[in-house]
Amino acid sequence: MSTIDLTAGDAGKSKRLMSVDALRGFDMLFITGGGTFITRMEGKTTWPWIDTMAGQLEHPAWFGFTFYDFIFPLFLFISGVSVAFSLSRDIRNGLTKAVMYRKAFWRMIILIILGMIDKNIPFTFFDPQEIRLGSVLGRIGMAGFICTILYLNFSWRGLLAWIGGILLVYYALIFLVPVPGYGVGNLTFEGNLVGWLDRNFLPGRLLQKTYDELGLLTQFPALCLTVFGALAGDVLRSNKKEYKKIQTLIIAGLICLALASIWSLHFPIGKRLWTSSFILLTAGMAFLTMTLFYWVIDVLKYQRWAFFFQVIGLNSLTIYMAVRFIDFEYTAHRILSGLYAPLPEEWHNVFDALGAFTLVWLMLYFLYRNKIFVKV
Repeated sequence: MSTIDLTAGDAGKSKRLMSVDALRGFDMLFITGGGTFITRMEGKTTWPWIDTMAGQLEHPAWFGFTFYDFIFPLFLFISGVSVAFSLSRDIRNGLTKAVMYRKAFWRMIILIILGMIDKNIPFTFFDPQEIRLGSVLGRIGMAGFICTILYLNFSWRGLLAWIGGILLVYYALIFLVPVPGYGVGNLTFEGNLVGWLDRNFLPGRLLQKTYDELGLLTQFPALCLTVFGALAGDVLRSNKKEYKKIQTLIIAGLICLALASIWSLHFPIGKRLWTSSFILLTAGMAFLTMTLFYWVIDVLKYQRWAFFFQVIGLNSLTIYMAVRFIDFEYTAHRILSGLYAPLPEEWHNVFDALGAFTLVWLMLYFLYRNKIFVKV
């Protein structure tokens, strides 16, 4: 989760796209618990829309789709946008492919290590069987590394061919490879191919016990989101007119949504298995969301509202790790609980969560004002 200097077009004139930072910040708001106070309001009001929003901030038990399922795929997509800008800048600066591969490789290693720390607090040094290898940061690092290799060696047509090939092969594996004791095409929690591979070939602790949704096989469809993002980044950094960029991104999004709808008739949409239809659905949503942010912020220049999200997006790695090691809610309660003490006790945890997020944002604002940005 790094911040990079985005450039518009290949002419070399540096220009930061605020929409990318703002969208990253919007995404990180939910990744770091910014919606917690909404989920804690569920059932406490007479407003049905609050309960609906709260329900959208939880993952389905198995298949199905909620807004919360979109958060991590959107970040993978944004990472791909950044890859396109970053590598294009490196190429203009004369860096060789070997150097760019090396940078992406070490970034991957650092993110894998940070991801293992994140998912294994406290770290079980003397009990390796309890160490979970799959992680959000690790997946981002691996997807970024593979995307770098593909981006530097294939045209946009080649990248689309890779995406299509990966999603089709994944689909074929799930439905054609027999799982011992369960047969072929088993999509149950216990009998799917993803779980069998993780149980037999992925050491350590598995998140879902019988498999890990951030494990081995699901890495391949997931990285397609980063490649989709790189294609979107190419559109944004091109010298096309703004309306042409918007048109291209909208068409790409609609095509992905249409394909997802068709494919879901046989391969259901589900984040737990990162199904091919799920990848296309979230890619389509990401294309359209990126288009909306770009149009409003960088084309129409309505930017004041986006500053709140930009502050978060410029230090995404910092806050992702900080909320794992700093108990912001405890601090917020100690400082602010006197303000809401007269309210019914069932509301106290709601204000604890809101206070915690306020402290998180103020910390990020302090870093922003002092130009402190943590990069990988």
